[in-house]
Amino acid sequence: MTRRLVQLVVGLLLYGAGCALTVRAGLGVDPWTVLAEGVSGHIGIGVGGTTNLIGLGVLLLWLPLRQRPGAGTVANIVLVGTSMQVVLDVLPPAEGTLGQVAACLGGIVVVAAASGLYIGANFGPGPRDGLMTGIHRRWRWPIWLARGSVEVTVLAAGWMLGGTVGVGTVLFAVLIGPLVHVALPLTETRRRGVSVRGTAASPTPA
Repeated sequence: MTRRLVQLVVGLLLYGAGCALTVRAGLGVDPWTVLAEGVSGHIGIGVGGTTNLIGLGVLLLWLPLRQRPGAGTVANIVLVGTSMQVVLDVLPPAEGTLGQVAACLGGIVVVAAASGLYIGANFGPGPRDGLMTGIHRRWRWPIWLARGSVEVTVLAAGWMLGGTVGVGTVLFAVLIGPLVHVALPLTETRRRGVSVRGTAASPTPA
């Protein structure tokens, strides 16, 4: 349990730090951060704080989907945006094309590794992932359609509000899936025989 808790917290903190790196790269960010940037510019709160607020709002959408949050869900809402804002406050924007590309790719790799850590800890999905799986279970949409529909809607809304969309957004979309696929088997506690609630359990989809 201690290992899983540490893995969860470290993963969420790194996730926020990775997102901050992509923001500082200035080449475009993932759809949910695009939305956070857009909303942030209109409400006068930092991108990290806005990320936390959006996470809380998304959690409310779980109610009609009959989803139940776990400890990881709540921790996600509190820690990701907070970590992101702390890193943004101390990290200057990347300079030069090479610096921007390095920050963008580095951020994506950190996010992927962090995703493997917090998903592999098996404390429940983040609010955004839970929204997509909730749609899948409630209305029987394929996961790819649920995820794609949500993220395209979020991306469009964030872009219209002024969020940063660019080559970094495309790189994130293309790279994050394969990178998480590599990271998850290395961090999945159930696959390593760590017992959950005192009994061995087989891995479940994130």
